[in-house]
This record gives sequence, structure tokens and C-alpha cells, in this order.
Amino acid sequence: MIDIQNVSKTFTLHNQGSAVIRVMEGATLSVAKGECVALTGSSGAGKSTLMRMLYGNYLAASGRIMVGDLDVARAAPREIIQLRREVLGYVSQFLRVVPRVPTLDVVAEPLRAVGMEAAAARDRAAALLAQLNIPETLWSLSPTTFSGGEQQRVNIARGFANPYPALLLDEPTASLDAANREVVLSLIEEAKSRGAAIVGIFHDETARARVCDREIDVSDFSPRRAA
Repeated sequence: MIDIQNVSKTFTLHNQGSAVIRVMEGATLSVAKGECVALTGSSGAGKSTLMRMLYGNYLAASGRIMVGDLDVARAAPREIIQLRREVLGYVSQFLRVVPRVPTLDVVAEPLRAVGMEAAAARDRAAALLAQLNIPETLWSLSPTTFSGGEQQRVNIARGFANPYPALLLDEPTASLDAANREVVLSLIEEAKSRGAAIVGIFHDETARARVCDREIDVSDFSPRRAA
């Protein structure tokens, strides 16, 4: 479902004489349906960079990034938008939404984007918000007013609302209490059981051991190591 072959990434520092920094070379990994792969490595190894290339936020310098039938490394913007709508979900650490939109609609939006009827989308959103212990009294408010932990749980609900064939998870259990951590791990296990291919960053070693099938040390793709 996800296949990365010989991917490299550079950054150009335009404010420093257009110096080119090589941050990744030869990144190669595959993730099958129903499999969860953890990206590991020290801070700065390139875990987030690889995730952002998978999602199309960063452009790979070379190589191939297949998500389903689309090569993200060469896709047009409209193809990336469609991929994110229908195929590839992303649960980041930070919630970015339009202000003043009610929480219920924030979570339901990915379902509405693929054509689900409004009532059914809101029902699914309500079930997830309740599962993640967001009080119903907050559902009509904008999540921009919530605490950091509440925003994270809203972000998780939004990311799991649509049954995406592939998921990217960036620290999905960070800063969660034990009860909500268990809910998130159960959601990941449910996604795997329906066949979702998952790539994640998990600093929580216990969570990683429970839901991840393999670990890939991104440091192996560092140009410094190759040198």
C-alpha cells in the first residue's frame, strides 16, 4: 500500500548563500495493508521529514513514494488533494482548523468531503468524540478554545473518522492519560484489522511495542552515516 524507494531530500538555505543541506538519501521501505511500521531514530534523524514527504508537504529530491497507485514524489497538487481526501489520513501533533467551526463539524468534515450525508457524518463524529472523552457540552464550540490535550483528542477523532486505506500518525499518544491512550491504541488496532497501512512516530515505547509490527531506523538513511 505504501512503497518508498531510494528517496532523498535536500533543503536549500536561501538566506545562507543558497547552501544545500543533504538530510536524507536512499530511504527505502514498504508497508503492507494491515501493517503498522514505526519510524525510529534520534532527534533530527529525519522521521518527521519522511512523514511530510509521504503526505506531500515536502517534495522529495529523488526517488519514488507510492501511496496506493499514486507517486507522491511526482504528483500534481490536485492529485495530492484527492489522495488526502480519499486515501491518506494524517494525525499530527497539532490541530489546525478554521476558527469558529464547531468541534462536531471539524471531526465530521473528512466524511463530508467524500460525500457522506451530514447527519451520518455527525453521528460518526459524535461517537468518536464520546469515545475519546470529549464532553458533549464542548461539541458545539470551536476546538481552538480547548486545552492542548483536548485539541489532540479532537485531532485524533478527525483523523480516524474516515476509514482511510493508509494513515500517518505523529505521536498519537503523546500527553494522553491512561484511559485516552488506551482508546487511541484500540483505534489503531481497529484500523489495522480493517487493512489500513500505517506509518507512525511513537516515542511511547510501550505503545510502539503493542501496535507496531516493525521498526525502521531513519538514521540509516542519513547522508552522514553513509559518509
